[in-house]
Amino acid sequence: MGVSRLDVFYRRLLLTKLFIGGWGKPEDLKRIFEFRKIIGDREKCRSLVPKDYPVYINKTEEHADCKIHDGFFISPLEHLVPGILPPEAVKARFQFIVPKRWQKDRPVCIHLAGTGDHYFWRRRTLMARPMVKEAGMASLLLENPYYILVLRSSLKNVSDLFVMGGALILESTVLLRWLEREGYWPLGMTGISMGGYMASLAVTNWPKPIPLIPCLSWSTASSVFTTGVLSKAVNWRELEKQYAINSVYEEEIIKLLEYCGADSFKMGPEFAKNVDSSEHLLVLSGDDRATVGLNSKAGGEAEAGRGLFIGGGLEGGSARVDQLLSSVNSSGMSLDTLPSLLANNTLLGKKTDFAKCYRPSLHRESISFMKGVMDECTHMANFSVPVDTSLIIVVQAKEDAYIPRTGVLSLQEIWPGCEVRYLNGGHISAYLFKQNKFEHATSRPLVFSHH
Repeated sequence: MGVSRLDVFYRRLLLTKLFIGGWGKPEDLKRIFEFRKIIGDREKCRSLVPKDYPVYINKTEEHADCKIHDGFFISPLEHLVPGILPPEAVKARFQFIVPKRWQKDRPVCIHLAGTGDHYFWRRRTLMARPMVKEAGMASLLLENPYYILVLRSSLKNVSDLFVMGGALILESTVLLRWLEREGYWPLGMTGISMGGYMASLAVTNWPKPIPLIPCLSWSTASSVFTTGVLSKAVNWRELEKQYAINSVYEEEIIKLLEYCGADSFKMGPEFAKNVDSSEHLLVLSGDDRATVGLNSKAGGEAEAGRGLFIGGGLEGGSARVDQLLSSVNSSGMSLDTLPSLLANNTLLGKKTDFAKCYRPSLHRESISFMKGVMDECTHMANFSVPVDTSLIIVVQAKEDAYIPRTGVLSLQEIWPGCEVRYLNGGHISAYLFKQNKFEHATSRPLVFSHH
């Protein structure tokens, strides 16, 4: 199946870069990976969120067809992994749209936010209000932890995505328990794109049968950032630089990664074959846009142009790399001479371990590491199987260039019994023009649920 040209074109219109801050603090990655081992096991999580966890409503608006309640609570992640959330995200906010007249029972669907879906307007207008009118169903819209009080997406670090996932799993549990206490039934979850991922993760942790409708999402986020069109927006140069300079990523954090399925990053050599070697470049400082790439003459026997110079073996890390670049630029020397200069210790005026400075295929290593950490925290095979997979309807676009399905385990393999429905077109066309398909797929399982 091909990919949508609209998806590719739309991505090129957006100039924003992803993960401009890099991987995130190594200590934060370690803490969230350790917590993943707990939250990935539903049985271990039964008592993480008390059934009477406090939830507050602080504002109510009356409309002709519904009431809109604004509410909040403290994210349980702040109690369980203190300090991992940014201060502004400690208080979780939500909007609850309730019909004035129920058609049958009191069904409620929790909607999680997709990428860039700030505040509540988009979900309220495109999903919640139509569901009130057409199905007599309430909707609860949970604000994304990193979108609170900001106008643009703010996933600065790779680790932010994992913190977000942990927070949303726990916050969804709080809301599901609260809705149960208030007598609402049946309950369900949905989301589009990233919201679909997060809803899926949340349902793996819920100890009861519950309808789930993830739209335009799949089994892992690793393919999104390594082979999908969004991979072109990732700030690989900063990620490569940090990966090379700080050995903690490859010496300590890799050891914490547990997922090792058929599509795991630990199949490294096979995965690396598909990585474009023409992108093996590294920005040597955050402010300097110059890049260093060694051709066959400079690299000698080192894989005909696939090598890179980085600061991993230089004292002072990034600063020494910047000094290296500065020395080359000021002297007028050719980059071709760098290997011999470093080997002879003539460039920086002190002893340098050439073997540590020279790293072939750094881009491949960084992509492989990205796949590993993404699979660790987002791959559905790394979490419990939902209690009743027959209540899951996955809505996917046939030509989705944002959510590649090639080379990764399918949701049908991980969740036997779930249903997958395919829409024609790609990610963007489905999002823009087929919201009614998502609304229909979401409302029917809840209205007609017999669980």
